[in-house]
Amino acid sequence: MLEVSRQIVINDDELELQAVRAQGAGGQNVNKVASAIHLRFDIRASHLPEGVKEQLLALRDKRISRDGVVIIKAQEHRTQERNRQEALARLKSLIKRVLYAPKKRVPTRPSKGAKKRRIEQKKQRGKHKALRGKVSRQAID
Repeated sequence: MLEVSRQIVINDDELELQAVRAQGAGGQNVNKVASAIHLRFDIRASHLPEGVKEQLLALRDKRISRDGVVIIKAQEHRTQERNRQEALARLKSLIKRVLYAPKKRVPTRPSKGAKKRRIEQKKQRGKHKALRGKVSRQAID
């Protein structure tokens, strides 16, 4: 059972976990031990609230297929159990991402003093750069 929040719990029968061989380098062990985990979670068939389902399906995430199935492959760790925990943690974070809406940004304006200081700094910088110019021949003589 995966507890996403107090109200949302995913039963084990909704999750499909399959052990597969990990890809990439790893020596002799990687060729004979199925330590990677494929996690499949069907959003539409789950018992998640309808609002959460809609938000998950609306996400532009490469892990969610067109059929509404979340596919996560965890293969970072050497043991099957740690990869299983990693896959479940990733699913949990994916669902949590849609649960809480980000705070709306309240637009602010710079104060008059801040604007004045900014303009003064720009003027000072401009004067400094103007002094870098070539010195004319008449000014030397």
